[in-house]
Amino acid sequence: MTKQKKSVAFYTLGCKLNYAETSSIGRTMEENGFVVQAFDQEADVYVINTCSVTDNADKKCRSVIRRALKQNPLAFIVIIGCYAQLKPKEISEIEGVDLVLGAAEKFNIVEHLQNLTKQTVGTYLSSDVCDADFFVGSYSFGGRTRSFLKVQDGCDYSCTFCTIPLARGKSRSDTIENVLKNAREIAEKGVKEIVLTGVNIGDFGKGANGAKRATENFGDLVMALDEVEGIERFRISSIEPNLLTNEIIDFVAQSKRFMPHFHIPLQSGNNDILALMRRRYRRELYVNRVEYIKKIMPHCCIGVDVIVGFPSESEKHFLDTHHFLSNLDVSYLHVFTYSERANTKALNIASAVPQNERKQRSKMLRILSEKKRRHFYSQHLNTQRKVLFEAEQNGDQMFGFTDNYVKVQLPYDESLVNQIHELSLDNIHSNGNVEARLLMPC
Repeated sequence: MTKQKKSVAFYTLGCKLNYAETSSIGRTMEENGFVVQAFDQEADVYVINTCSVTDNADKKCRSVIRRALKQNPLAFIVIIGCYAQLKPKEISEIEGVDLVLGAAEKFNIVEHLQNLTKQTVGTYLSSDVCDADFFVGSYSFGGRTRSFLKVQDGCDYSCTFCTIPLARGKSRSDTIENVLKNAREIAEKGVKEIVLTGVNIGDFGKGANGAKRATENFGDLVMALDEVEGIERFRISSIEPNLLTNEIIDFVAQSKRFMPHFHIPLQSGNNDILALMRRRYRRELYVNRVEYIKKIMPHCCIGVDVIVGFPSESEKHFLDTHHFLSNLDVSYLHVFTYSERANTKALNIASAVPQNERKQRSKMLRILSEKKRRHFYSQHLNTQRKVLFEAEQNGDQMFGFTDNYVKVQLPYDESLVNQIHELSLDNIHSNGNVEARLLMPC
C-alpha cells in the first residue's frame, strides 16, 4: 500500500466486544496518520470487523465488502475478526479482498498495511488461535453516550454449538489496574455509561496463557469500578448463570453506579438439550439466579439468550423451553436460530431440525419476548425513573434508557443528549417504547 493512502473507514459486525476493538484499532490508525471516515464515504482503506456466530454473519460480511467496493472500487479491503480467524483462505479469495488478519495479527494492522499492494488474490495472515494468548485492552468511543469496555477475551468453555474458542482462543483478561485506567480515560471524554464486555466476563481474572491471577476475579473488578468518578452508570453486558454469584448480585443491588440490569444466557430451558449443548448448569440453577435477583431487586431488568432448533430438539423439548420461559420472571429474550458451524461438536449430534421448524420456533419465542418486554415496561408506568438520553433521533422523537433498561421516548431536545434526567413514565407507544415526560426540577 502506498504512503499517500491515508483515509480509512470501518464497519463492525457482531458483538459489543467487536465494537470496542474496532474503535481502539481506529484510534491506533489515527495515531499513525490515517483519517477515519464514515463507511458510506469514499475511503482508501475499508476495514470490516467480522462475526461468525451464525451463517447470516458470514453472508453479511460479503454484502458489506460489496458496499465498500461500490464506494471506491480501488480501495484496499481488510477483513479482521472471528470470521477472519476461522476461514482466512476462503475470505482472501472473495473478489476485492486484499488482506485478511487473524486474531493474533489484527492489532498490528498498520504494520501489515505498509507494504500492501493490489493482487489478484488477497493475502491472509492467520496463525493458530493458540498464538492469540495475549490481551489487548480496548474501548469504544464516538457517536455514543455509552462506551463498550473490553475486560476479557476468549473462552475455556466447550459448548457444542460455539465457534468462539476457535476464533478467539483461551480465556484471558486485563488487570483491574488497566481496566480502571481505561474507565478513567472514558470518563474524561464525557461518557456517562460504560458497558463491560468480553466473551465470558464472569471468568475475569486469567492472564496471558490462561494463567489464573490469585487475587483478581470479576467480583473484585465490579467493586473497584464502582469507585470510578465521572462514570455514572456501569452495565454488565452478559454473564454466565454459573458465574453470576449471589455476592455479585448483592453488590449490584446496593451499588452506586452498577445498574439493576443483567443479561444471562440460558440457551435452552430443557435439561436434556442443555446437556447436549455442554452448558455448565441446569435450568434449576437458572431459576435460582432469577428468583434471587427479583427477591432483592424486583425492578431489575433480566435479559435472556436462547437458541432454537438445536440438533435433536424435538417439539416437546421446545415447548418445554417455551413453557419454562413463559413462567420465568424475565424482561426480554434474544432469540438465536441455530445454524451449523464448521468444526463444532454439535455437527455430530443426529436429528437436525428442519429449517422451517427452526424459523417457526424462533417466531414463537420472539412473540413471547415482546409480551415479556411489554409486561416489564407496564410494571413501571406511572413511576419516576432516571433516563440517560441518546443522540439518536427519529423524526421529532429522541430516546433513552432508564437505569433498569426501559427504553423511553419524548420530543427531541438537543440539550438533553448525554444527560441524565428524572422522567415520569406515562404509557406504552404502539412502537413498544414508553412515552415519558420530563419532570421539572423543584
